[in-house]
Amino acid sequence: MTALELVKEYYTCFNQKNWNGMLALLDPEVRHEPNQGDARVGVEKFTEFMKTMDTSYEETLTDMVFLSEPTDTRVAVEFVVNGVYKKAEEGLPEAHNQPYVLPAAAFLEVKAGKISRVTTYYNLPLWIKLVSA
Repeated sequence: MTALELVKEYYTCFNQKNWNGMLALLDPEVRHEPNQGDARVGVEKFTEFMKTMDTSYEETLTDMVFLSEPTDTRVAVEFVVNGVYKKAEEGLPEAHNQPYVLPAAAFLEVKAGKISRVTTYYNLPLWIKLVSA
């Protein structure tokens, strides 16, 4: 499977809420670099992050554009997050099922047939404005 195919499968699993399928595509020492905060290393920490996300947000990604490069090790993905803010997280606005639509992007690295890095970017001030309106 190419890096591009692997990353497409990862996001298919995301949209299907197939968390085990997503996790199976990750290297055991995956590095997750979130938009805000410290990087997480390892599938266990990524699993904890996914549980928090599943509790606080209901998200589907649309308008996905995948870009790969010749060495077949990195893939960039641009997408729109269509979400509902279900449960507040510390330091963020109160949650009461506010819908939001937010552009975002991710950069993924693949080594030995597994995703070894996931870096995500989005406009946090815009998201706060959308869920605070």
